[in-house]
Order: sequence, then structure tokens, then C-alpha cells
Amino acid sequence: MEVILKIENLSKQYRLGLVGTGTLSDDFKRWWYKIRGKEDPFLKIGDSNDRSLCQDSDYVWALQEINFDVREGEVIGIIGKNGAGKSTLLKILSRVTSPTTGEIKTKGRIASLLEVGTGFHPELTGKENIYLNGAILGMTKAEIKSKESEIVNFSGCTRYIDTPVKRYSSGMRVRLAFAVAAFLEPDILVIDEVLAVGDADFQKKAIGKMQDISKGEGRTVLFVSHNMAAVKSLCTRAIVLEHGKIVFSGNTDEAVSYYLKGDAKTNNVKIFNHNEIETPIFSLRKLIVKNEGRGVEDPISENLNIDLKTFIDIKSDAPERYHVTYHLYNEIGDALFSFSSARGGLELKQGVNSISCTFPKDFFQSGEYYLTFFLIEDRKRAHFIEKDIINFTVIDAERALGVYFGREPGYIRPNFKWELHD
Repeated sequence: MEVILKIENLSKQYRLGLVGTGTLSDDFKRWWYKIRGKEDPFLKIGDSNDRSLCQDSDYVWALQEINFDVREGEVIGIIGKNGAGKSTLLKILSRVTSPTTGEIKTKGRIASLLEVGTGFHPELTGKENIYLNGAILGMTKAEIKSKESEIVNFSGCTRYIDTPVKRYSSGMRVRLAFAVAAFLEPDILVIDEVLAVGDADFQKKAIGKMQDISKGEGRTVLFVSHNMAAVKSLCTRAIVLEHGKIVFSGNTDEAVSYYLKGDAKTNNVKIFNHNEIETPIFSLRKLIVKNEGRGVEDPISENLNIDLKTFIDIKSDAPERYHVTYHLYNEIGDALFSFSSARGGLELKQGVNSISCTFPKDFFQSGEYYLTFFLIEDRKRAHFIEKDIINFTVIDAERALGVYFGREPGYIRPNFKWELHD
């Protein structure tokens, strides 16, 4: 298979808060270097694309030194955290914005689906927008006409196709936009994280169509998603972006595993220094959250039992008066439930206690969770409280193709007993 897309030394720099360089002196300096054939002086400055850090420079590199090739018929997954540079890369590939440095070499037409409503004129009808997008791709009216019925039927917007798209819901816009991008036969189809707006039925149709495009028609797809199940099912290869740089490129399963591990070793384990959490009654040594039978560096999957291990040193001469309680919170701070060693009939002993609490598989929904630690005295008074003492992320990368790729409602999935009675 020949290379259909080649990216060499691609970088994109932005000035924070302002358009352009921001001052007349900076603009003049850039122009003066340019007419003398010298490198732009502002390319030598700028902080990395790490939104968690407070940095001094007014410039930031959204992308830095991106290099990769894409061959005909490949489906490339581009994954990474929010702010990693995924959407910026796709906007450059779609020619929505230009790179600061580097080259992009392509063969054939590129169709993109970047954001809800991108490429649609709100005052035009759905049908008029189909012809507008086709014309932008360089297609003749006859070519677009031959695809019109397929696009309308796939989108499910038949009744509203002669209505201005400004009256469409976000889901209808995504349906029509995907149908336009997929059926107008681009050589390269660029899809950003917009399919999540669609319902379960449309997600299945879209994933199936992308597979047909790549395998059946031999076209190339670049796919950005936070849904690892969709990435694993669809992509032949994946790239992981972090702070605007490629940190991994290769096999899809390995790339997903690399991405999901993230900072697991620091999030899933908390080791407390001497006197960090200590009173005359107790000293907390270590907390671990991990899947049963797996290491702390592995991502925590909801499909396996999850172990919470607490290592606590009880100094009191009456250890039976104390027990450990946790409150579990979701990522927006809602309390989900509490659980306690006392309810399990566990009695602490003097000295170091290694306590294990096991959550059954398929109990948690995927998401980020926080634990607040309590040491309770005499079952009625909190001797010690530490909020958000440890956090952990539960993922589900095991769902098979053909099921809903969205997140189910709620945070836990209790396994109830069901019976059928005559």
C-alpha cells in the first residue's frame, strides 16, 4: 500500500490570549527576520502544551515535531487526554488552520467531521448543504446527485432535508454531517470526537460505515475518540499524543494500554511518609487500589474484581474500639455510598493491619472516583478524617463491537437477582 498522507516535523504555536504576535514591534521583528531569510525568532520560545502548569511564556506549542505516515486503507486512531493536541492536528490536516512549521503531503481529497455543524451553512437546507460540501470537495453536480439518496437515507433526516440546518438538533447535524463526509467518497476521512453526540443506533451505523470505507473501499480514516472500545474495534494502528507530542505509535491494543495506564502508578497507590498521617492512636502507612490479580501500574477495569488495600498501624491498647470507614465520591463531588470494616465484622488489632476490601466485577461504571478516609472511634465519633485521600480511574475497554459505545447512566451497576415465575 502506498503512503497517502505524510506528516513531517509538524508544529503549531499559539500566542495565549491574543491573535497574531500581539504587538507592532513583534510583528515588525517577525517581518524583518523573514525578508532576510532567517528563521522566525518566535519559534525559539514557547512553553510545552501542559495546561496543568503555570508557565511564563506568552507562547505555547499546541503541537511539536509531529512525524508519521499513513498508508492507503489504514484506520489510524489518535488518542490522548483533553488538550493533548488531537483536534489541532485534525484541523491542520483538514486545512482549517495552518501549521507554524513542517509539511503535510497528501494524495486525494480529504473530508472532515470536526465539530457539530462544521462545514454547514445554517441558513441553507440539509439538501443544499450536501451540494455545498460536495462542491468544496471538488465533485461535480452529477456526482453529488448520484449519492444524494444514500446520504439522506443514512442520516435518517429524510423528513427534514428541505429544512434549514439551523433548526436541526445537534444529533441531526452530526448524522447528516457524517453521512455527507462518508458517502462523498473522500480518499481520507477525518473524524473527531463527534459521534458521541449520536444515539446508540447511529453510533453502530457510523462505526460499521467507517469499517466499510476502510476495508471494503480501501480508503483511509483518521479517527479521534476517547472511547477506547471504539478505537480498538475500528483502528488498525494508533497514535498517543501527550502535551502536543507523539509519545507512542504502533499497535492499537498497545497504544490503548499505554494511554490508559497514564499516571496509574501515582493515582492508584498512596504511600505516606513518616508522621504524614499520624495521631497518638494510629498511623496510616499505605493505600492501594487495583484489580485483583493485577499490578498497580495496570489500568483498573470494571470487568474484574477491584481490591482496596489499607495498611494501618493501630497504636491504641484498645484497638477493638476503632474501625476504618470510607466515603466514595464521583468526579463532580457527589457522595455515592459509604462502606466500613465494622460492617464486615472485622476487628482491628494492635500493630500493623493489612485490610482488604473487594468490590465485585461489573459493580462500578467507568469513571473517576475519590475516597475520603475515616477512623471511627466507638462506632459513633470520627477520630480522624482525610478528604480525597486517594483517587482512581475505572475503565472499560473490553466491550465488543455492536453494543452501545456511550456511557450507561449512573456510577454503579449492582447485580440484582432476577427470576422468572410461571
